[in-house]
Amino acid sequence: MRPDLSRVPGVLGEIARKRASEVAPYPLPEPPSVPSFKEALLRPGLSVIAEVKRQSPSEGLIREVDPVEAALAYARGGARAVSVLTEPHRFGGSLLDLKRVREAVDLPLLRKDFVVDPFMLEEARAFGASAALLIVALLGELTGAYLEEARRLGLEALVEVHTERELEIALEAGAEVLGINNRDLATLHINLETAPRLGRLARKRGFGGVLVAESGYSRKEELKALEGLFDAVLIGTSLMRAPDLEAALRELVG
Repeated sequence: MRPDLSRVPGVLGEIARKRASEVAPYPLPEPPSVPSFKEALLRPGLSVIAEVKRQSPSEGLIREVDPVEAALAYARGGARAVSVLTEPHRFGGSLLDLKRVREAVDLPLLRKDFVVDPFMLEEARAFGASAALLIVALLGELTGAYLEEARRLGLEALVEVHTERELEIALEAGAEVLGINNRDLATLHINLETAPRLGRLARKRGFGGVLVAESGYSRKEELKALEGLFDAVLIGTSLMRAPDLEAALRELVG
């Protein structure tokens, strides 16, 4: 049950095809008990999912960081959840990062990767994620099947969209946590009007679940504009560039 990745353009397609070529099932550890991702994001106020990210295709090297130290700083700073990159080639992450962070903090963890095979969901659960990222631009009409598989494994999912068509697919699939990415993953361009526009459309179409804004946020005023529509925001690069991760997050959420 793999998506047709030949149709996926740009950087997103390159990364996804590389990830697909690397999937080879192996014996996994027993999954640990994990806190609920959705429940954490539904607490009062705008929740922050703080991201551990060493590098990215758009930014290059961002920061050489110990993921455990970063996650602990985020926990002290008020993060409701932590996103851990596990893609190794363009983001410098690993499943070991996820495992180590799981052992260090009690917060829900998101496995941030380019899921293109059901085994990657099994890995996410086994290495301590509460949720996995499902990118509709990759999975297309298979989004619903991957969502069902995640639920079968006891894994939540952040279903990510960037266009109206992707939003339709996510809603039809029954997404409960919906991420709207301001970044076009094919071109890497950011438009901060994307999340509010599609967020309003999702609510208009009856979406009553958790709404998450993603990419491009760095200032408190930008987060204020999301309140009342979004439940959470995912922030990575701007935090990773800050000299003091805890202080930077406190400034955003305080």
